[in-house]
Amino acid sequence: MSDNLFLQQAIALARENVKAGGRPFAALVVCNGEVVASGTNQMLALNDPTAHAELMALRQAGKVLGRVRLEDCIVYASGQPCPMCLAAMRMAGISQIYYAYSNQDAEPFGLSTEAIAEALRVAPQQQSGLTYKQFKPHDEEQSALYRFWQTSQQ
Repeated sequence: MSDNLFLQQAIALARENVKAGGRPFAALVVCNGEVVASGTNQMLALNDPTAHAELMALRQAGKVLGRVRLEDCIVYASGQPCPMCLAAMRMAGISQIYYAYSNQDAEPFGLSTEAIAEALRVAPQQQSGLTYKQFKPHDEEQSALYRFWQTSQQ
């Protein structure tokens, strides 16, 4: 299938999600030309602010493929991925992301995440409306938790 057909499939899933009472977002994860996972925005259904279509699809793809690294996969999304979803895709190793509707398209409907993306371009300590402080552990050396993890992996 072509990129356009995968995007049309994502848009169709988003429409079905709207019919089911959800938000107008869906995503596909494609590996070697095959859809291995799909997801729709489930924020309202699950009362979960992280249940975005892309994250739902990534979670399913990880289970189907049995791995967390998805470098050989492509994501097709009905809408421009928000910063959270974009970060998750990058952390999974995805380097190709195609989307149909932009933040500019979503803005008149209150669905744009551009303001969040803009806020995240500033260091966390300098973001308006956010308290972001590190508290160091009192009784442990600074890297004790990470060293514990590292030794448990051996």
